[in-house]
Amino acid sequence: MSKYADRLMEHIESHPEFIEPESRKKEMVNNFLKAGLQDLCVSRTSFKWGIPVDFDDRHVVYVWLDALTNYITALGYDADKSYDEQSEHFKKYWPCDVHIIGKDILRFHTIYWPIFLMALDLPLPKKVFGHPWFNFGVEKMSKSRGNVIYADALAERFGVDGVRYYALAEMPYASDGSITYEAVIKRYNTDLVNNLGNLVKRTLDMQKKYFDKTVIAPTAPEELDGELRAACVKAYSEYINNMDSYRIADAIDSVIEMLSRANKYIDETTPWTLAKDETKKERLATVLYNLLEVIRWGAVMLKPVIPETAEEILTKLCAENTDLDSIGSEEQFGGIKVGAVLGDSRVMFARIDEEKLLAEIEAERAAALKALEAPQKPEPVAPIGIEDFMGVELRSAKVLSCERVPKAKKLLCMQLDLGYEKRQVVSGIAQYYTPEQLIGKKVIIVANLKPAKLCGIESQGMILASGEEDVRVVFLDDATALGERIR
Repeated sequence: MSKYADRLMEHIESHPEFIEPESRKKEMVNNFLKAGLQDLCVSRTSFKWGIPVDFDDRHVVYVWLDALTNYITALGYDADKSYDEQSEHFKKYWPCDVHIIGKDILRFHTIYWPIFLMALDLPLPKKVFGHPWFNFGVEKMSKSRGNVIYADALAERFGVDGVRYYALAEMPYASDGSITYEAVIKRYNTDLVNNLGNLVKRTLDMQKKYFDKTVIAPTAPEELDGELRAACVKAYSEYINNMDSYRIADAIDSVIEMLSRANKYIDETTPWTLAKDETKKERLATVLYNLLEVIRWGAVMLKPVIPETAEEILTKLCAENTDLDSIGSEEQFGGIKVGAVLGDSRVMFARIDEEKLLAEIEAERAAALKALEAPQKPEPVAPIGIEDFMGVELRSAKVLSCERVPKAKKLLCMQLDLGYEKRQVVSGIAQYYTPEQLIGKKVIIVANLKPAKLCGIESQGMILASGEEDVRVVFLDDATALGERIR
């Protein structure tokens, strides 16, 4: 790894777009490259699952080595050929335009993976984008806290498109997003019910009422129409720029702003008033045509976000031009076919009663927490004999010192006193305990566990703890003598 550190730094500096957002790039450069890149062991002995190393059956290949290479092996990469000698299929898709990955695995994709590729003399991905997380309000989700929100449960209440819309519209570009049922309901009612759904239904209903669903040519333009067209062109430009820079939420905001302008246009032109005056029939037809066209633009831009709903809208509009290149300029404002007979409207997004739904959710949450509190029978483990149990040497030890392992968020390195000797143990409990909470405590150590290296630090045993999501170290009474055998 260290052999390629300077080369990777040079690549990052000469390709400022390689890691995005900028905050992620600074994190990788400052925490790993500038701090001094450590070499990586590409095999493990602490577990058996994985691809065996062919020259030593005690080792398996490090998961991030074999996982990352799937990007190229899936395309037919031939290790015996140079890049120029690879198949046309491989060269068509590699290097990829972008890896879109969670921020927690950015190090593997922006440090390890590029170096693997450099070692193979293969081109690097053009960009790696590390997207943020969704938190429940400001907290991380946890089953024990009862604040986990599942996509399936959301879809049952808000529909798949409703869930997709919230996830894409609420996820910030760089910082973590927030999701609560209150926030989902508010966004759903505001954007999908009041704005998009209301606009589509009102427009189709008026087209049916005043022109028997038939689209009439727009022959009576007014200055207000130009403002509406300009709003559409502006929304399209912002949408494209934001989509190209992975600012999805900002792109969606541009579309919603355009739809809001269309709803305002209805209030400004008052089609119901125009319909009462026979001499305003052409103007009424023009107003409705403009509204239909704005809806078409909105549906086209929202297809990646709410595909099922967008397709339904375009079908009701009898739209023939549904691709992104069919919109964008004032000259392209007019894609709705004159003479087309439109489909009937329906309530695509029904308003959600926030108070009622939250009460239902709270009742379900309380029931789920109650079920969690009830003791659950664990998965059975194969019985062992007394000889097997006695083969595990458990002994008491005192934590003399403890510190965090650099560059490892989960690991603590402890110096333990067993009375007859001192041991160093590395444990993945840093997210549950601070060093100060452990120093001076008496713990149980598996004393005859084979030594293993974690992040380059040798661990001579393992301390006992309970729990899965909330880990609790097993502490002994202060009166317990050091080095006692525990049975």
